[in-house]
Amino acid sequence: MDTRPSTSLYFSASLRQIEAAHARDKLMGRAGAAAADWARQLLAGKPAPVLVLAGPGNNGGDALEMAAELRRQGIAVQLVFKGRAENLPADARQAHARFIEQGGSCLEQIPPGTEFGLIVDGLFGIGLTRPLEGEYAELVRAANKLARHLRCPLLALDCPSGLDADSGFCRGVAIQASHTLSFIAGKPGLYTADGPDCCGEIRIHDLGLGGTLQQVADGALVQPEDFRHCLQPRRRNSHKGSHGSVGIIGGAHSMIGAPLLAGRAALKLGAGRVFLGLLDPQAPGVDFVQPELMLRKPEGIFDAELTALACGPGLGRSVHAAELLERALATHVPLVLDADALNILAFEEGLQAAICKRRAPVLLTPHPAEAARLLDLAAADIQQDRIHMAQALARRYRAWVALKGCGTVIADPEGCWWINTSGNPGLASAGSGDVLTGLLAALLGQGWPITEALLAACHLHGQAADQLVREGIGPVGMCAGEIADAARQCLNQWLAAAS
Repeated sequence: MDTRPSTSLYFSASLRQIEAAHARDKLMGRAGAAAADWARQLLAGKPAPVLVLAGPGNNGGDALEMAAELRRQGIAVQLVFKGRAENLPADARQAHARFIEQGGSCLEQIPPGTEFGLIVDGLFGIGLTRPLEGEYAELVRAANKLARHLRCPLLALDCPSGLDADSGFCRGVAIQASHTLSFIAGKPGLYTADGPDCCGEIRIHDLGLGGTLQQVADGALVQPEDFRHCLQPRRRNSHKGSHGSVGIIGGAHSMIGAPLLAGRAALKLGAGRVFLGLLDPQAPGVDFVQPELMLRKPEGIFDAELTALACGPGLGRSVHAAELLERALATHVPLVLDADALNILAFEEGLQAAICKRRAPVLLTPHPAEAARLLDLAAADIQQDRIHMAQALARRYRAWVALKGCGTVIADPEGCWWINTSGNPGLASAGSGDVLTGLLAALLGQGWPITEALLAACHLHGQAADQLVREGIGPVGMCAGEIADAARQCLNQWLAAAS
């Protein structure tokens, strides 16, 4: 199967322009052949028939081409097609005719009692922006239920029906595929929000257009190649001052654990010195788990010669916290804002003006609820359009943004965006975001460029969680404090491979 790793992501509008530019290249036939190839692999030699669901548009045409190719190869196919052949696009209509000429027939409903070896979703592809309703919604529900009952693969063509290929938002019912074969290039909705839960294993088939695409990609998946040039071995002739000094402000009453997690992560990712400014008057003077951390009153952080500063973990929303955030914004080093720093920023117009005037870079790492406050929206609005919301945050605050969640979306002030695919549900636990803040501050403190530091920190955060799962730790019960050790291990592996 001619699949290739693909990091480029295209919105539906861009893909339609590509398809129009290659209208003479018989892309539908290529898509059907590619789908048939993977279908044979998924059948694994089983004699069971294939159930194909074909819709009324081009995605249905891909499914019809696949069905005809499978029949040509002697594989039994049962086709459910609810549309009218005369209303199909020209290429799809020809595929339908070829399937019928081969002795195939079209069914109105999924036939009961058949032990299918594979179910194929070719109902709707990219561009579906409305909820599935009526008979199509019922057909999707039936396909999902049958795949679970038979424990057979469910292969979606291009994009699972019911999933928005641009945003990853599922408006009601959608195909729950075990495998998705996406054509030409990756679609952002496959990798963020509901996409990963709907898509299963994703493969990209470029249909032979890989070297001929003229359309500039809209975005990209985060890959180690994006920051590999920053993975430099340390000089032997170095000292702790060579590796940066990181400050972290937070730790109001009952929330000291958050900056401790961030500080420990910063140390384990190589920061030479880490200072914690803790707001709680009763805060300890030493972290006995990580005594290398230097704990002090929050105002003392501004006396240290820092190379990066983070503000927010466990900060609280007091007047004192807001004053500290204002002082942090007045510094001249890269600044990471997370948690309550973002919540304060959302309601303080003076601080919003200050952040936009700041010359040193600012990095925001909100979860959807924090992003909603920063944009004066509802969290549901954020989740329905994560990419454009991350871009809106970056524009509004002239900042680099990591909108956390399934498929973290990273955006820069110039409008560029990426989706990070590393990680697993084990990261959905208290303190995980504080660890990310520490990882990011450590890379910034060591002099990494802003964009590369944000891409690397997000990817490493997820990679560490994936490493823990491989070791049998999680995803259920994975604790944030375990992530930093795994991140250190992963980073050193990357450094060794790059040297």
